Amino acid sequence: MTQATPAARWWAHRPTLTRVVSDLLAGELALMRPGLARRPLPWPIDTDLAADLGADSLELLGMATAMEQVLAIGCIGEDRVLANPRLGAWVDAVAAGLRESGERMVFRTSGSSGAPKDCPHALLDLEREAAALAGLFAGTRRIVGLVASHHIYGFLFTVLLPRALGLDPELVCDLRGASPGAVARQLRPGDLVVGFPDFWRTFAPVASRLPDGVTGVTSTAPCPDEVAGAVLDAGLARLVQVYGSSETAGVGWRDGTEQEYGLFPYWERGETGPDGMQTLLRRGADGRLASFTLQDRLAWSGPDRFLPAGRVDHAVQVGGINVFPGYVADVLRMHPDVQDASVRLMRPDEGRRLKAFVVLRAGATLDAGALRTALTAWMAERLSAPERPTAYSFGAALPRQGSGKLTDWIIDAWE
Repeated sequence: MTQATPAARWWAHRPTLTRVVSDLLAGELALMRPGLARRPLPWPIDTDLAADLGADSLELLGMATAMEQVLAIGCIGEDRVLANPRLGAWVDAVAAGLRESGERMVFRTSGSSGAPKDCPHALLDLEREAAALAGLFAGTRRIVGLVASHHIYGFLFTVLLPRALGLDPELVCDLRGASPGAVARQLRPGDLVVGFPDFWRTFAPVASRLPDGVTGVTSTAPCPDEVAGAVLDAGLARLVQVYGSSETAGVGWRDGTEQEYGLFPYWERGETGPDGMQTLLRRGADGRLASFTLQDRLAWSGPDRFLPAGRVDHAVQVGGINVFPGYVADVLRMHPDVQDASVRLMRPDEGRRLKAFVVLRAGATLDAGALRTALTAWMAERLSAPERPTAYSFGAALPRQGSGKLTDWIIDAWE
């Protein structure tokens, strides 16, 4: 693949660059302020990160450092962004840095300990994937984004894919702040809607009389067959499911609920280690072969056909975000009234969030209602919204099978 000229690179379109920088800064600020309300995006270009958002000197330093790391540039010392904490000035600094060294992106994913993990990618590899995706979505007239652009899924589909399709970048419509019904009412023929399973779940019941030729794409987690079927019944022309991760970018895709995923042409199946961990091999745009260890089990029916068969690292998906129930339970155990805790994803009939079973320390005197209030506040100060349990049950011991293994519980059966 030939390298694009600087004028043709994604950051040359200032509104796109502003969106990516704003998403990145908002995400970083949210990590530093769990439980606090966010200022809705988009932010005006003259936003003062200190005066308008209340970011203190340490938060500004963390946000600027995130810009350097994710965009793989150096801009703090040369452009003195800390001395001028306005969004426009920071976007200018990022643009200058990218013109000098914009050949790599670093995406972050949550780790099992709660610490973000950096996942670097060569921009040429990402642009090659966007070119492959363009072949799947030929004829797209507009892209409707419902995902953050600083995560790899959003970056590929709302930043790089429009360029690969030859679309004007102005034809990317960010509707993250709209309800599913409002999204449905704003769709046009030829739209590509970039969503995730929980969005499609809520979209299907309110979508009616969709325009012709509206295509959807879903990623970040497996999309249940009943959800995919419901949105197709509601009038969506296609729902393409993409399998991948922050570590790998896109690996494969399918166009139907009963189909297997097919690998993109630059991937091939790797070995399975003695620990049961599977690998995939990717031929880079530079011709080099790289190996990636997967956090999912894949069931293969051929050299390039597979189905996901569950996580290896015990992560679960809440709102399209990987969360780790074991880590959430560890945070609960830090509370002075908690002796032990178990955290699980709710059963389908209970909801789509996390639930917690708590064993109190001897001498804890609060009643169940007061404990739920106290624990909710405690977790809100320490965890992001997807990580926080929304239902608490209490008992003298954690629920276990006869063998002693932890087991599930019904929320309403415990107080």
